[in-house]
Amino acid sequence: MPGQVGPIADEQDGLLAYLAQMRYVLKLTAHGLTEEQLRSAASASELTVGGLIKHCAATEESWMTVVRGEPQPLDYGAYAANFALADGETIDDVLARYDVIAAATEKTVKDLANLDHPVPIDHSVPWNPKDADFWSLRWVLLHLIQETARHTGHADVIRESVDGATAYPLMAAAEGWPETDWMKPWKKEA
Repeated sequence: MPGQVGPIADEQDGLLAYLAQMRYVLKLTAHGLTEEQLRSAASASELTVGGLIKHCAATEESWMTVVRGEPQPLDYGAYAANFALADGETIDDVLARYDVIAAATEKTVKDLANLDHPVPIDHSVPWNPKDADFWSLRWVLLHLIQETARHTGHADVIRESVDGATAYPLMAAAEGWPETDWMKPWKKEA
């Protein structure tokens, strides 16, 4: 996937394309890391690259559950666990699950085919507005783009703290871009 979203056909296509792009650049933060490095809290916070990817996958899945009107138990213990790779859980497990969730999101959005589809607002949490009863599917997709982008920024900082790698050199390495005077693909240290 290139560093920029390509031309888009319509609003739905654009929202899905930008969400896919944010997922992709988030996943790139894990490129070439060892299991130990994926679990490393290398910045001032306890966040890890692997945990952030897992969290974004779980968040997207949770929102799509609400969009589809499926029951969703509110379990803050499970929510906190979504910020860390579990014992025995690999990044390949998390990335595969994220791909399944992404496919389900795209299917849900295409099946609904209505960005104004009403999505109930959970009034039990203090950060949601009390003066409205519904989000739209459009709002949910924009929120998922925002949430994924925010956590991609966190993962970028953590990744750079782990081994100095930054976004475009990682993308260049993952996609096999040729080395130039101004772009050196990331290389794993020996």
